[in-house]
Amino acid sequence: MIVAFSVTPLGVGEDVGEYVADAVRVVRESGLPHRTDAMFTSIEGESWDEVMDVVKRAVAAVEARAPRVSLVLKADIRPGVTDGLTSKVETVERYLAAE
Repeated sequence: MIVAFSVTPLGVGEDVGEYVADAVRVVRESGLPHRTDAMFTSIEGESWDEVMDVVKRAVAAVEARAPRVSLVLKADIRPGVTDGLTSKVETVERYLAAE
């Protein structure tokens, strides 16, 4: 499964990059395949428990320093698919190259 999520600290001012970095650090240390862009961090794993444990720890890392935390989460649950973070993008790129 792939989960795309965004953790936003609230009540800490406009500059939240330092707090977001705490969450991304947890994801990177998890060892699971992941990708971070300007809006979301996506993480891929074999089970709900595996992926949601990382999301929960990422939220906790931000929550430890912010009085309030917002979480946005989107999941693609597709048993039997691995390397979806890469293969989905490669599929789109293949269609674009065919034009």
